[in-house]
Amino acid sequence: DVQLVESGGGSVQSGGSLKLSCTGSSVPFRQSQLGWYRRVPGDNCELIATLTSGAGTDYRQSVRGRFTISRENAKNELNLQMNSLRPEDTAVYYCAAGGLLAPRAYCRSARGYWGQGTQVTVS
Repeated sequence: DVQLVESGGGSVQSGGSLKLSCTGSSVPFRQSQLGWYRRVPGDNCELIATLTSGAGTDYRQSVRGRFTISRENAKNELNLQMNSLRPEDTAVYYCAAGGLLAPRAYCRSARGYWGQGTQVTVS
């Protein structure tokens, strides 16, 4: 069974916006870190945004100032607002949860919780 479920992906023009959402059971949302990865060449995922309990948010340099990560605890929901999208943002995006999310990881690895991925295409 899928541990987390993403939605909101799609195709947009350069400079446009999309909001991704991630939902799941209470277990992954009790983890100390929640975040969003995107797939990169080489069959790997890079961590682009994190929300750490008691420590706020952090972003990869390439998306800083353009993307915003947030959560709604009452709904077990994690969101990623993406603005000023660029063609290089095109990728499959995954939400994830764990005790400590690695900056680089194999997409949907056995460690932690992962969604199935949602495609974002910017042209």
